[in-house]
Amino acid sequence: MPQSEEAAMWFSAVYKAVQEVPHCRVTSYGHIATLLGYRICLKHLPSPADQPDARYNSDTVPWQRIINAKGVISPRGAGGAARQEVALAQEGVQVGRGNLGERTVDLATYGWFPNRLPSDEETEDEA
Repeated sequence: MPQSEEAAMWFSAVYKAVQEVPHCRVTSYGHIATLLGYRICLKHLPSPADQPDARYNSDTVPWQRIINAKGVISPRGAGGAARQEVALAQEGVQVGRGNLGERTVDLATYGWFPNRLPSDEETEDEA
């Protein structure tokens, strides 16, 4: 998908932020957006098969660590939520089921909601 230079910079910023979510923790789309000031682009993350030389792809960006603000894995088409559940379980994140069968993660246990990205703190320390 062709992108403007501005869009490419935004996607890069989101992917970098998602790479900072610690192993065995989750955060929400909204929190990543809050940290960066905007929203949306993980649904456009390429697969390594489609773009093997891409700096950011679904092998290098831990997309599975991003869920919605209610602690629910958002459906992503056929099998998407199940794939995310498996990827999270491999990290040690327990995925439960809500009353309607939705896949849930306990944000009190696995949530990661810092006020700033760790890379922003490192930059400030270097200054």
